[in-house]
Amino acid sequence: MKGRLLPPGGTIGVPAPAYPYQQRSDIFRGKEWWEAKGYKVKLAEGIFQRTGYTAGTPEQRGHDITAMFADPEVDLVQTFDGGFGSAHAIPHIEFKVIEKNPKPFIGYSDITALHVSIAHYTGLVTFYGPLLTTMGHPKTKEFTYDRMMRALTHAGPLGVVPRNPDDDYIRPFNSGKVTAPLVGGCLWLLGQTIGTPWQIDARGKILFFEDVLAPPWYVDGLLTQMVQAGIFDGVAGIVIGEMARCDWNANAEHDWPGLASTEDAFDLHLAPLGVPTIYGLPLGHGDYLATIPLGVEATLDADNRTLTIDEPALEA
Repeated sequence: MKGRLLPPGGTIGVPAPAYPYQQRSDIFRGKEWWEAKGYKVKLAEGIFQRTGYTAGTPEQRGHDITAMFADPEVDLVQTFDGGFGSAHAIPHIEFKVIEKNPKPFIGYSDITALHVSIAHYTGLVTFYGPLLTTMGHPKTKEFTYDRMMRALTHAGPLGVVPRNPDDDYIRPFNSGKVTAPLVGGCLWLLGQTIGTPWQIDARGKILFFEDVLAPPWYVDGLLTQMVQAGIFDGVAGIVIGEMARCDWNANAEHDWPGLASTEDAFDLHLAPLGVPTIYGLPLGHGDYLATIPLGVEATLDADNRTLTIDEPALEA
């Protein structure tokens, strides 16, 4: 199931399913970025709420996500921020409403919980890409804006996912080429789906993941659990995005400095699977973020070190 292309002058609906704002300008900055491009922005009812370290109660956040899909004026649902808390809202989302009102949905990091649950209950193609807090941020690159707007407004397949402009090295772990649906998100959140009704299903699929501030022993632990839980059973291929600030350095506060790396964890758990695997595309928490659709056919070519989006993600 697919939403429609973001039309010129369309409306961006913004719920806050995870972290709350710290400064109101966190919200206004992103809103004004869209408005300067000729779009309209509709903020969810609970956008300014705070309940502990989340943007309101789970009920409020679930209601706001549902309301953005139900609102006929909204053309794109872009989440405000990641952080923590999206999974709280899942039991309070009316997935039948989303199923009846398909539209593009975009966010990353903690929003993985929503990507996975929405896919499970509705089959909607969603986008792993910028948050409202990304828009207008002084550190956001034109690359990130360009890839997002192409993903949301381009009628055809997105083609080859570009490499990091500052570091184009991609490491393959196994050879081979496979075409399959692309699924995934932030590694920590994928692990949190284990045992839930919406547990990530990677059988016959290309599984993508990335993470941030996750030291090697943490990544090792997550992959250990996922392998033992059968998450990688039958996986067609694996795409590892950026693991931003995950390896030890002199300024980090990680335990066991220098004893192992994230690549060591990949060698231990993923290389033995024997499926095409690549590492290093700008997908995640780094300086560059290439928006990708989840739920469409893609081709992973480990020999040429490419991921190609083969299927249009939105309808005209």
